[in-house]
Amino acid sequence: MTQQASPQASPPRALRWAVAGSVIVMIAAGGLFYYASQLAASKRQSNQNQGEITVTIHPHSCEPNALSVPAGRASFRIVNRSERAVEWEILDGVLVVEERENIAPGLSQVINANLLPGDYAITCGLLSNPRGTLHVTPTAESDANAKARPSMVAFIGPLSEFRVYLSSQSSALIKAVAALQQAVAAGDLQQAQALYLPARAAYQRLAPAAQRLAELDNAINARADYFEKREQDPQFQGFHRLEYALFQQRDLSGMAPVAQRLLDDVSSLKQQVLAQSLPPEQLVSVVARNVRSLAEVRAVSGEEERYSHSDLNGFASNLQTTRKVIDLLRPLLSKAAAELLPPIDTAISGLEAQFAALRAGDGYRTYDSVNATQRQQIADQAKQLADALDAIDPALGLSGL
Repeated sequence: MTQQASPQASPPRALRWAVAGSVIVMIAAGGLFYYASQLAASKRQSNQNQGEITVTIHPHSCEPNALSVPAGRASFRIVNRSERAVEWEILDGVLVVEERENIAPGLSQVINANLLPGDYAITCGLLSNPRGTLHVTPTAESDANAKARPSMVAFIGPLSEFRVYLSSQSSALIKAVAALQQAVAAGDLQQAQALYLPARAAYQRLAPAAQRLAELDNAINARADYFEKREQDPQFQGFHRLEYALFQQRDLSGMAPVAQRLLDDVSSLKQQVLAQSLPPEQLVSVVARNVRSLAEVRAVSGEEERYSHSDLNGFASNLQTTRKVIDLLRPLLSKAAAELLPPIDTAISGLEAQFAALRAGDGYRTYDSVNATQRQQIADQAKQLADALDAIDPALGLSGL
């Protein structure tokens, strides 16, 4: 006798509820995403309404490439529509006024700049891309600030001593690069690798001031990212081209001219650094900008010395110059704003302690052995220091100049 097939069992009630719940969660998530995107768009629009200027970097240009703003504080949102990380700079002749490095593809970053009346150039991604222009018009406030400029007499001593420091560090850099150049010319890979680190440290002590000189700093210090063909680009020169040959290719073929050009460039750097006057309001800002780049980019990414992983060597050298500037200004700060010194000293000591904990022998551990938590701790401490440094100029009457 044939048995009648039993009807298929209906899905359990719990399963039906689970499916329904999943649908509800998906709808809710979609709604939240839409709300968040609308909120972000609204915030961007609000920022633009409040004067934030959007500049979009394309692979071979930026849009707009001609800007005009009133003097004073200006905010620029730099949107990267190219396929690689880029930087955007405001240049006053050969000097860097403000910059933002390592803007990732598809993302944006904001640059806040305090601009004096005048005409500036702006970089647009790759170093080979045409530059744009930025015209800053005077305002009643900028005219008043110029008339209210504080007496510079108190800054003569610190500025003179910092000039002596820059001269001595420039000489040390030339000597270190000359030794490196000789090792490269002799084809001695092991010796050149050993001499790269002290040469690089000498440059990093000078970097806060050297990075004001856009063209020369790019020749000496530009990473491969800023060239169209990266490491294979013939314009890729300087320290990082040698670093690539020494630590990744491990081959000095064709590097003698690169080393000689680097020696020529650092010799020119000394002349140009000493030829450029450094206003009091830039004495702190040059080191503050350098420390902030450590906080926002270099500490976490480890991109600066990507072939040798000698980043800590450079970070510690940067910090030496920051401490030098603070020590030069200490008498002034003790009188005008003594309350600023404890947080600054604490932040500097904190960074020094972190670097000391990562020492290995006579140097530092390679940065690829420093974990993400340790890198973030360095970034956080650097941010604390940068924030503390930013309070100095207002306290000394130098903000807005």
